[in-house]
Amino acid sequence: MTLHAQAGLLPADPERIARAAELLRRGGVVAFPTETVYGLGADARNVDAVRRVFAIKGRPAHHPLIVHLAGADWLDGWARAVPDGARELASAFWPGPLTLVLPRQSRVPDAVTGGQDSVALRVPDHPVALALIAAAGALVAPSANRFGHVSPTTAEHVQAELGGAVDMILDGGPCRVGVESTILSLLTDTPTLLRPGAVTPQAIEAVLGRPVARGGGGGVRVPGALPAHYAPSTPLALHPAADLPDRAAMLAAAGRRVLVLTLGEWIDPMPAGVQCHVLPAEADACARLLYATLRRLDAAGGDVILVQAPPAGSDWDAVRDRLTRAARAFTQPSDDETGT
Repeated sequence: MTLHAQAGLLPADPERIARAAELLRRGGVVAFPTETVYGLGADARNVDAVRRVFAIKGRPAHHPLIVHLAGADWLDGWARAVPDGARELASAFWPGPLTLVLPRQSRVPDAVTGGQDSVALRVPDHPVALALIAAAGALVAPSANRFGHVSPTTAEHVQAELGGAVDMILDGGPCRVGVESTILSLLTDTPTLLRPGAVTPQAIEAVLGRPVARGGGGGVRVPGALPAHYAPSTPLALHPAADLPDRAAMLAAAGRRVLVLTLGEWIDPMPAGVQCHVLPAEADACARLLYATLRRLDAAGGDVILVQAPPAGSDWDAVRDRLTRAARAFTQPSDDETGT
């Protein structure tokens, strides 16, 4: 039973933000925009509200959530140890799509951390998100979609997938980054990248003045890190560009309805009856449109989506990561969860 029936999608003006903050203070759940994806927000100190987020998403309860703060000056209220590197990164990238994993304060609920002794923290770079957090307090905000699905980057995506399950949806327009935040562990002396995003390891290294390790993380669980996730309902497979025409022709000849998604240019010739769609050739522009495009193709009635494998290079790491996990969702079970 929701605290407030969603009455259509209206721009997130100050009055609606104030109403949303009141709902959150009363234990409600509000979907709101960030620069990465739309988040499913709840009071990070209210265990019942946090559990409701898990229930709405159908999300495994042992997975941690990212806590969204209004500013770097809130760090010490959530982390018991904040190294100089964390403050340097916060100064360089917050507000922005970088999540820092730090030792948690004892009062941080286990429901937020998945029972771990660490907490994931970030400051989102969106005026609606910052105004809402300033009014309501720190919020958990995993992606506002069902467990395992493609993340939402518009309010319409949230409404279509969650509908009346949430108390309010704040419409702040399309997300300008489009994929979830970079997650960096600072639990040891070696900064460790746990999830790629718009903030690259090279950018982090330039601030810290030392190398960033990739992967590992000492067994720390974070959102979006297991092999299969971010998936549409339509089966998705990754292939090199040169293989797409033959693969599409084979599937079409077998009576399959084939959708092809390329990066930067049409692949020609494409077999008759095969639909070709194009994402930008630039990594940041591709990331911004990726999830919206996958949702559009998912609704197109195809039997399979063939996607051109992204090129090498760290600027493509986030897109490559999301597409690889989406493809694996059709070859093995998923047991993970996104976050903004």
